[in-house]
Amino acid sequence: YAEIVDDVEGALWRPSMIDETRLSKDEEPELSQIIVAVDPAVTSHEGSDETGIVVVGKDSNNKFYVLEDLSGRHSADKWGRMAIRAYYQWEADRIVAEVNNGGDLVERLIRTIDTNVPYRSVRASRGKMMRAEPIAALYEQKRVHHIGYFAELENQMCTYVGDTKPSPDRLDALVWGLAELSKSRGDVAWRVS
Repeated sequence: YAEIVDDVEGALWRPSMIDETRLSKDEEPELSQIIVAVDPAVTSHEGSDETGIVVVGKDSNNKFYVLEDLSGRHSADKWGRMAIRAYYQWEADRIVAEVNNGGDLVERLIRTIDTNVPYRSVRASRGKMMRAEPIAALYEQKRVHHIGYFAELENQMCTYVGDTKPSPDRLDALVWGLAELSKSRGDVAWRVS
């Protein structure tokens, strides 16, 4: 485990938001739903973005859990197999994948490897920061728990301040997975009281 960075101005997450609710691996709760979320990269050479693969879950009290981060610079076949393996290992409900860059090829890859895996595509129509805000709010409400440490994911969470390179692929996968579990699609609903 490497310590996550200090507070970065403009980032939606602070290290304390993650640390305050962190659980150890032996404190894993009983989950009612599990998602394997994928933000696929279109290439896998040394200068490529990573493919984000994050496993998240939800319990019956609407608390959320980050269970595993399998992200990395993987070929399409490798990340497809990793996501499907995680689906079975975690007894997940479905795989959710962003298709902005891969389109129909993302589902085709998954279906070529395993036709039986429940799959749903998601498409980004708003900026990363706007999509992430409702998920950051769940952290502020202390409703998200990391089971163990995910240094690279947590560093992306605490340092990303907008559309900059490199792409925060781990963070994107996290946002897609928690959005699916919370049914928050990145649409901000304003309430006037």
